[in-house]
Amino acid sequence: MIVINMAMMQDKVIELLNSAEGELTYKFTEKKGIKLFFEVTSGDVDTAAVEAKKLIKAQSWGSALYFNVEAV
Repeated sequence: MIVINMAMMQDKVIELLNSAEGELTYKFTEKKGIKLFFEVTSGDVDTAAVEAKKLIKAQSWGSALYFNVEAV
């Protein structure tokens, strides 16, 4: 499972990661305040955290966001 801590653009991040295709796939499970929880349905959790951050930063709106991604 990974946790993304972010206050803004949560809906876009959920949509982005749920639709991500490739070796790593994500499934949104829960939202608690500014924390978004995702199950990693395939692949390594630590790698999934790094890739999720890269996916978000690659978006036109993602480079301006303040957030962190944790593997739990």
